[in-house]
Amino acid sequence: MTMDVLAQLNWTDIERQLDVDGYVVLPGLLPEDKARQLARTIMQPEVHRVRLESCDLGRGELCCFDNGMPAPLESWRGALYHRLLNVAHRWNDILRIDQRYPATLEAFLAHNRQAGQTRAQSHISRLASGDHVVLHQRNVGQHVFPLQLIALLSEPQADFEGGEFVMTEQRPRMQSRPIVLPLRLGDAAIIATAQRPIKGAKGYYPGNLRHAISRVRKGVRIGVELTLHDAA
Repeated sequence: MTMDVLAQLNWTDIERQLDVDGYVVLPGLLPEDKARQLARTIMQPEVHRVRLESCDLGRGELCCFDNGMPAPLESWRGALYHRLLNVAHRWNDILRIDQRYPATLEAFLAHNRQAGQTRAQSHISRLASGDHVVLHQRNVGQHVFPLQLIALLSEPQADFEGGEFVMTEQRPRMQSRPIVLPLRLGDAAIIATAQRPIKGAKGYYPGNLRHAISRVRKGVRIGVELTLHDAA
């Protein structure tokens, strides 16, 4: 994904859907060859592998890039941060959260570092048969950006079965709402990191979102999760 691809998207519609649903699917954002190429970066020797079992996040493998993310992911972060600033500020204003974000990702990450948030959370996940990711959020820290991106780097039914990307939205005094995103190879989605404003009959109230990946029944599922803030 380049700046040209991002510029061609209808950001008015994207912002509108984020306000309504808390997520938006971007079909075919990555061409098949680019998605496959990014998936192969997990084979690089410098990749740091973390077992999901070790952090109680399910079963499978996270492939982290301690020495910097692959070039596409690094450029995505800055571009998406810039494009999503309006939504982030609007959501915080509605929820009366007293936090403003600087104009650039570099300045925001500098605030992260000053607060002790120095560990990159973005990763590529590799889930084999029987693996899964439990419901979770990546919202720990003083400086948290309220939106992030996920993408699928393998083809359902061809490379793997199962492994659906799912979310739950918890609303005050209401049952949680399940959401399943029907992603294909190269599809991406922008989702709420944790909390978002929901418009009700008497105004706005906070909704709390968590996301997960259901159990892979067959094959290997590879996907990417890109956060715009770092962790402690």
